[in-house]
Amino acid sequence: MTAAPATDREHGTGRPPVRTRPASPHGDERAREYADELWTAVRAADEYSAVDLVTNALRGGLDAETVLLDVIGAVQRKVGVEWTANRMSVADEHAATAINDRAIATLPVHRPTTARGTVTVACVDKEWHALPARLLAEVLRLRGWQVDYLGAQVPTAHLVGRIHRAGSTVVCLSGSLSTRLPVAHAAITAVQATGVPVMVGGRAFGFDGRYARLLGADAWASDARGAADRLAAGPLPVPRPPPQAFDDLPHLADQEYTLVTRCARVLVRRTFQDLEQRLPAMRDYTDEQRERTAEDLAQIVDFLAAALYVDDADVFTDFLAWTAEVLTARGVPAHAVLPGLDLLDEQLRDFPRARGLISDGRDALRPFVRPRSAPAP
Repeated sequence: MTAAPATDREHGTGRPPVRTRPASPHGDERAREYADELWTAVRAADEYSAVDLVTNALRGGLDAETVLLDVIGAVQRKVGVEWTANRMSVADEHAATAINDRAIATLPVHRPTTARGTVTVACVDKEWHALPARLLAEVLRLRGWQVDYLGAQVPTAHLVGRIHRAGSTVVCLSGSLSTRLPVAHAAITAVQATGVPVMVGGRAFGFDGRYARLLGADAWASDARGAADRLAAGPLPVPRPPPQAFDDLPHLADQEYTLVTRCARVLVRRTFQDLEQRLPAMRDYTDEQRERTAEDLAQIVDFLAAALYVDDADVFTDFLAWTAEVLTARGVPAHAVLPGLDLLDEQLRDFPRARGLISDGRDALRPFVRPRSAPAP
């Protein structure tokens, strides 16, 4: 696979929009200016300046919601873009996220005299990207909701228990990685079984919410502002009795998702071993390079399984295109992914849906693979 630092499996799944500066979707020029200044502070790892800037933005007339979404949120989006383009390291990205999280904590706490209701906000199990959920929680507090914010990676059983204790009237679930869709589905159905409706959001559910609908969520929002607007518009519908997974996802009856998931470790191990045989250069890899290559293979299998779960090639092909973009930015040719796909295809010869997804994956990589030079006449 790769002889250079591989992709970080906890980063995004799709190809984020490229922007040269933090952007305010609402076109507030003051927010853009403050976002530019916050970006400068974040890149300098200057937490004190970041906190001062948020305070100055509030004193300068920006409301807290604009500061949250169009200043801090805009900067965090750019962090993802810059990491993808290899202009930030993983450590830089983590430091920037921590500074943004600290900046959020400086905002005044809004305590409504009469709360609209109680909302539980959490990330689905295995989802570590907590900042989007944190932004939503703070926006809902500003708009008068009592918020029970649970943060990253909340196991479904614990989430359900918390709902009962908090007396929540709605649950908002966040997911950034599409590999979390199967556990998100389990969380949605478990919460709905208690009679509490579920709104979902985050890149994992598709730019248009297609996977939210597929998995039976009661509502979907593209961002924190949209989620708050939807809750303000009226209560979500009472959830219907949760169906069995096969009712909403009849393609799961072929057992391909289940079998690929169960044998994922074997697939990764055999593919790694076969790559060593086909690519002699791998025998000279350092321990770190070997570990990174194994992580890449595991990630490919994870996204293949997620695509099988929702029966949508875009989950797999978008990830591979994003991976090719990340590798290219790091000086690794995108065609380094192809041998691993070929070996997975050989192992999954009895899995027609999986092989179809792998074929689609090869097609998705073509724009990133340089054609071989024609032989000299």
